[in-house]
Amino acid sequence: MSTEATLHQKAILALSDGTVAEGRAIGITGTTGGEICFNTSMTGYQEIFTDPSYHGQLMMMTYPHIGNYGTMSRDDEAHRVMIAGLIVRSFSDHFSNPVADGSLQEYLVRNRVIGISGVDTRMLVRHIRNKGVMNAVISSDITDRDELVDKARQWDSMEGLELATRVTRKEAQTVPSDGPWKVAAFDYGIKQNIINSFVQRGCTLRIFPAECSLDDVKEWEADGYFFSNGPGDPNASAHYALPVVNYAKSTGKPLFGICLGHQLMALSEEIPVRKMFVGHRGANQPVKNLKTGLVEITTQNHGFAVDENTIHDSRAEITHINLNDNTIEGLRFKTFPGMSVQYHPEASPGPHDSSYLFDQFLDMIKEAAGQ
Repeated sequence: MSTEATLHQKAILALSDGTVAEGRAIGITGTTGGEICFNTSMTGYQEIFTDPSYHGQLMMMTYPHIGNYGTMSRDDEAHRVMIAGLIVRSFSDHFSNPVADGSLQEYLVRNRVIGISGVDTRMLVRHIRNKGVMNAVISSDITDRDELVDKARQWDSMEGLELATRVTRKEAQTVPSDGPWKVAAFDYGIKQNIINSFVQRGCTLRIFPAECSLDDVKEWEADGYFFSNGPGDPNASAHYALPVVNYAKSTGKPLFGICLGHQLMALSEEIPVRKMFVGHRGANQPVKNLKTGLVEITTQNHGFAVDENTIHDSRAEITHINLNDNTIEGLRFKTFPGMSVQYHPEASPGPHDSSYLFDQFLDMIKEAAGQ
């Protein structure tokens, strides 16, 4: 049985290409694995750890000091930690935040998270950027390096992996607001701040599980449809998600998608989605709005992207691009009233440059209702 990691207990990180690093165990003892990814945010580690889009991934934080401000229950984006494991450079055993509920170590133990600290994250990030994303294993109870490398090589690939049904809610739930608008939201890993962003704008949500009955969706008689973020390969979620997207399109009501929802809306228009060499994860990604010419600093978390070479003018218009690599960050669809973005306009703790997108969606709903 896994127990709390003790001070100075050894841990090993092994990548599938044979790279191995040693450090100190944090969280609980044990062995875990998944696709290793990195996030460049300086703050918001708790929001990152509870983002359902990270389900099944090992999170490496590029900011060196993690845990210095402790944890607070109000900062959770979901009801549990979603990452498969944690990798940091310098872990703070103590925190200096008077409003915190407790330390990050206590939080990791409570959520049964295995982690490693004291590794050269700068070197590892450069390695992944050059070699591409790969699987890895963290262990504080296995000392054989070759065995751990072999485990990393045998871990399931993220490509072709369906994960949204592992993080979705079990049954539909209504979240009320003071406003008149009804939005059907589909939970592929929906973040709490997305829900908050709708409710604050007077939208009552009916949140449906990833796999849901079309009859239940029709009965809600929504004014608009929202498709959420989530983990895994969107192509693997298509068999249950696309019938819902296509029904929503057939109603003539406005559609809005974020992250995985954006990719599913693209797939519904036969626009392919591909695995990226290295994903976008952090709170400092520059995105250009091609409509306004303005640059937005955005929070992102995705390892798949809409294929920029396959979009036909009759299907969709590219509205946003990433200025780091020119990948697609936003679409406006031409065969139905819909828009989608790859990044996170609800970003918590920030930045908030892109929150206007929720207002745009609400304007589309009002226009469709004749207001």
